[in-house]
Amino acid sequence: MVQTVQQELKLEQVNKAIEAILNVLHVPEPGNDLHAKALSAFANGDYQTVKRLASTNLSDDYLRALGYLGGALKLTPNTDTILAESARAAADFARERTLRKLGDALAKALS
Repeated sequence: MVQTVQQELKLEQVNKAIEAILNVLHVPEPGNDLHAKALSAFANGDYQTVKRLASTNLSDDYLRALGYLGGALKLTPNTDTILAESARAAADFARERTLRKLGDALAKALS
């Protein structure tokens, strides 16, 4: 399937994409205190703090997803790539969260 690509993204479009990514992360219910801190920083426009948290917690997909999003708001030629990477990280986070929940449910059912 071939899709037409628009030349320039508008801030409204990017905000809708960010909202979709945040919904996958199940905002406003972050998973732990570190996620809550990152989400609060993101909501306050402190994208540098979010990036720092992501860069110092490299295995945390939640932080990785949020860490990209501040850069998407700059509307550069890289915005599509930034959104795609954030979406992939959010999907990785959702997958791990689901596997953890299923594992816990199986352990409970089988004990």
